[in-house]
Amino acid sequence: MAAPLAGRSLLHLSVRLRVCSVCAKYFSTSKSVGHEHDSATQGKTHFGFQSVPKEEKEHKVYEVFENVASRYDLMNDVMSGGVHRLWKDHFMRQLSPMPGTKLIDVAGGTGDIAFRFLQYVGSQPSSHPQLQSQGGDEFDIKMPREVEAQAMLDVGKQKAREQGITSGMSWVQGNAENLPFPDCSFDAYTIAFGIRNCTDVQRVVDEAYRVLKRGGRFMCLEFSQVTNPVLRSVYDSYSFQVIPVMGQVIAKDWKSYQYLVESIRQFPDQEEFADMIRSSGFRMVTYENLTFGVAAIHSGFKLH
Repeated sequence: MAAPLAGRSLLHLSVRLRVCSVCAKYFSTSKSVGHEHDSATQGKTHFGFQSVPKEEKEHKVYEVFENVASRYDLMNDVMSGGVHRLWKDHFMRQLSPMPGTKLIDVAGGTGDIAFRFLQYVGSQPSSHPQLQSQGGDEFDIKMPREVEAQAMLDVGKQKAREQGITSGMSWVQGNAENLPFPDCSFDAYTIAFGIRNCTDVQRVVDEAYRVLKRGGRFMCLEFSQVTNPVLRSVYDSYSFQVIPVMGQVIAKDWKSYQYLVESIRQFPDQEEFADMIRSSGFRMVTYENLTFGVAAIHSGFKLH
């Protein structure tokens, strides 16, 4: 079972009240961890199973998301049987944002997490928040087109219009390894199915720590390692033999979905990624396996 690729958009969301502040049974165990982890090596990195120069990976990832944008949401539903929606719903419930929360959603793809955030906060019975767009006036951001697959942003903006969302969020092009925001800007940082596409994962987590306020929360939803050997074998067969074929039939793009399954296998396992989060300075680091480890939610808090 697999779910989405993700672009590198930065969705800056803010919920204003009176004072400004931006599948139930599919889950298995939660665990607390915390160790040190070495930063990425210099020079080369992986693009799926390929070894490529670091500067080349960003361009390749950009091309992937330009190519798949128009069929991105459909493929996510088909590949996962809709389970990715349950994961994202659970992810938002775990974040449990309150009215007044200022959120940055990095690698926002076509807006799934951002829309859930607005819906969740707006549904709080005592809040009745007034949503106001923030990014254009608080942060005057101009970023080069190359850092984000514009087609992904365009799909997300169209979805927002279709859902009647005209305020409460700003779409910002940026680089997760060098965020265009001041220190201590946000109450929460989310990234879903995107961090494995970044060249230097440790630097991405470091940047998350930098832009969060004291007491802020980092949350990542990402593919991980299946814990059961029998299920892992079935999952691998599905991933490598079925998903690229689906990509070719539905999205006319075998290579991008071959990259998808390869990139999942290259990403650190649950324990390793938790180590990286702690090494950035986060505390109270935990993870929760979803669907036997097909995906995992990692969480940490900036306490200092």
